Amino acid sequence: MIRVLLRILGLWRSRAGWLAAGLVLSIAALAAGVGLMADSGVTIATAVASGVLFAPVALRGLGTARVVLRYAERLATHAATFRALADLRVWFFRRLAHSSAGGLGFRQAGDVLARMVGDIEALDGLYIRILVPLAGAILLLPALLILIGWRTPGLAIAVGLLFALAAFLLPWIAARAASGAGTRLADASGGLRVAVLDGLTGLREVRAFAAEGRTLAAVQAREAALLAAQHDLARRTALAGAGAFLCAQAAVLAVLIAAGANPAGAVAAAFLVVAAFEAVGGLPRAGALAGHAAAAARRVLAITDAPDPVPDPASPAAMPASAAIRCEGVHFRWLPDRPPVFDGLTLDIPQGSRVALLGPSGAGKSTLAALLLKVAAPQQGRVLLGGTDLADLPAGPVRSRIAWLSQTTHLFDDTIRRNLLLARPDADEAALWAALDAAQIGEMVRALPDQLETWVGEGGHRFSGGQGRRLALARALLAEAPILILDEPAAGLDADTERDFLTTLNGVAEGRTVILIAHRLTGVERLDRIWRLSGGKAVAAAA
Repeated sequence: MIRVLLRILGLWRSRAGWLAAGLVLSIAALAAGVGLMADSGVTIATAVASGVLFAPVALRGLGTARVVLRYAERLATHAATFRALADLRVWFFRRLAHSSAGGLGFRQAGDVLARMVGDIEALDGLYIRILVPLAGAILLLPALLILIGWRTPGLAIAVGLLFALAAFLLPWIAARAASGAGTRLADASGGLRVAVLDGLTGLREVRAFAAEGRTLAAVQAREAALLAAQHDLARRTALAGAGAFLCAQAAVLAVLIAAGANPAGAVAAAFLVVAAFEAVGGLPRAGALAGHAAAAARRVLAITDAPDPVPDPASPAAMPASAAIRCEGVHFRWLPDRPPVFDGLTLDIPQGSRVALLGPSGAGKSTLAALLLKVAAPQQGRVLLGGTDLADLPAGPVRSRIAWLSQTTHLFDDTIRRNLLLARPDADEAALWAALDAAQIGEMVRALPDQLETWVGEGGHRFSGGQGRRLALARALLAEAPILILDEPAAGLDADTERDFLTTLNGVAEGRTVILIAHRLTGVERLDRIWRLSGGKAVAAAA
């Protein structure tokens, strides 16, 4: 558990300045608070002995300092936490994108969302609730022993043992005991997100098949599991808090028992003990929450620790000038327990040619696109670009040579301009309009009130299927890549829209290597060669 949490802290090293500032201010505020209580005890003890009550300058100064330092500490520690969590989310997304260049693959979208949102949020107390109070407790223990022990060593030992129990031992026990509950809570939270997102995504099918009751029952079952896990963790947290409270009361009782020998000193010691135990009173509860934080950290790290499916070579070769593609004896399967997709695939795609890859679902058409884009690598054989093995080339430059348009090309909930700039961030206004005109959707965009600043909507829902596909085509054309992969680009369109779209493709892809992946041909495509994929191999057919 400690090792996992330390890894999270290691990811926050760029915020070390903020974290250190918050820690220093927290310790200063704690010192001012404890000093205020101790000075108050001395003042009251003196007033009881002399019959005169007055507020010394130190008391007023410590009171003011405590308020100012507490406010500054809250600002610094919360700012540090927010910045650290933001960095963690960015790191998580980058790692996920690096290991999932081809999409989420076999991961569940709801589970990934739960890890990126819920599990990272569960780590917000790691610094404020655990590390900061723990640092204060480490400094308070010797201070208690010195301040109380110089008059009553026996009382100092008793108070020190109770303080160590409340600040160190109980949090450790609570963390170990709550580890399982924290894991169940993290898993249950992820399961609920998966069920809800799945139900919302398939809401149309749920209504069509009158499955509302069954879907709701599945969500409620996940919710019940989450509530049970939350109840278990809350119970353990309450027990830890109760243990800390009893330790504090036992320490005050010890001070009162020792009051007979030195009443004035006992009053000051009582105030000091109350302030010290109040400062660490949340640590046992934080220890219980640490089990949940550790489980969340493991889930965050697990998805990012997945090995890179296609690591870049240590010494990459120079990018070839040619865009010719060749597959030599390629063997590939997605998982060891799944059947092979390719079993000795061999084919040639000359530079500037227009080829079609045909075959039924599961024949490997989209898998070949994944191999060309270096989001997967063959277990045997080679995929060559310009005569150079893709395994010897870095993924970034390879993908810059390839523009990809699929049947599920995503339009982001943003403007038309920003959706297009995804392909080429430095493209100017003229290049954007040229790409739109080439995709034969420029006139439609010009007719919109906001033109390029028009909001596309989630998944491009503000446009028809054909318009959305043309916007995606414009984005692919903007990339100016010499290779264009069209993976079922007209799927889901009606027959007339499909013919119009493919006719547009015939005119805009001149000079590029075009790879059309489809179940069937409509007859309007201009092709140099057709390959049929079957049984893990490619068979040339007449164009």
